[in-house]
Amino acid sequence: MLLEGIFAAVSTPFYPDERVYYRKLEANIARYSRSLLSGMLLLGSTGEAVMLDEGESREVLRVAAEAAAPEKVLIAGVARESVKGTVALAEAAAEYRYDAILVRTPTYYAGQMSAAAVLNYFRSVADRSPLPVILYSIPQCVPYNIPVEVVVELAQHPNIIAIKDSSGSVERIRALVEATSNVARRTVTVTPIFEAVTGRMMTPQAMSGDGLVSIGEKLGDAQGAKAQTPQKTRTKDVGFQVLGGSATVLLASLEAGASGAVLGFAACAPQACQEVYFAWKDRDRKLAAEKQQRIAAVNQRIVGQIGISGVKHACDFNGYYGGRARAPLLTLAAAEKLEIEELLAGIRN
Repeated sequence: MLLEGIFAAVSTPFYPDERVYYRKLEANIARYSRSLLSGMLLLGSTGEAVMLDEGESREVLRVAAEAAAPEKVLIAGVARESVKGTVALAEAAAEYRYDAILVRTPTYYAGQMSAAAVLNYFRSVADRSPLPVILYSIPQCVPYNIPVEVVVELAQHPNIIAIKDSSGSVERIRALVEATSNVARRTVTVTPIFEAVTGRMMTPQAMSGDGLVSIGEKLGDAQGAKAQTPQKTRTKDVGFQVLGGSATVLLASLEAGASGAVLGFAACAPQACQEVYFAWKDRDRKLAAEKQQRIAAVNQRIVGQIGISGVKHACDFNGYYGGRARAPLLTLAAAEKLEIEELLAGIRN
């Protein structure tokens, strides 16, 4: 699976009584599908995955997959404390035709997560997972930052294709890219213009006799009607892929060799994140730096400091449904909401 560009780490909407608001999730996913995002991550840190029970997790994955445009890469956060539990949710994600799974290190027995235990966990998951595995290193939440040398060993596994590194360290991104540069390259299926081909694009339902299908009916708008799914494909060789996890250092991460980024800030401001990526892709360093400067401090404050409740209010402000976070996460004070709105005044979608 090709993992290039910007992926939104999608939030999970709740009713005021904290039930999952599936209709709002469906609406959010449909709107992300009309953007230029490469794809979406469901049940990541921004999605409050640890707050959902098993039934809710599966239903979130199902609803999102049904609402997403076929050409958007879908990543499912499936990490559980056991290999068995993680694989079970990976199998559910495969049933809904997700393209890859995101797996973090178990946390409860953190003191026993030696390098050998971590290697065994990820390899065991990768051996049994029907979907390719993306490692997830997020030291802010998990008391274990996967060492570069462990990542290199895991990158040798044929079913481990990437890492999402949310450390915020450009030096670590660069080290990961350099250390995994000699990993055997994989052949992936891409479109004629070298964009990712998802499993949902290749289903019989997604294809018509002429090899193209419009998703306009699915999305219900004129912009969606322009998007088409190619039946003709080509292949591309890719190495182990490194994805950034911080919009504050997005440009620097790309320049250090990251193929893209999975961003919580893209949940509320996908266009602003995409503008950094596209300017970098066009080799317009000056414009990319300007676009990066525009979002760096805003992301640091909303995502890095205020957290999930901040991202959700930012989603509300920018036209997506955010709602409140689940307890014990606190709701925002009026002053914090006003601050977020002022920070986003020039970053609308």
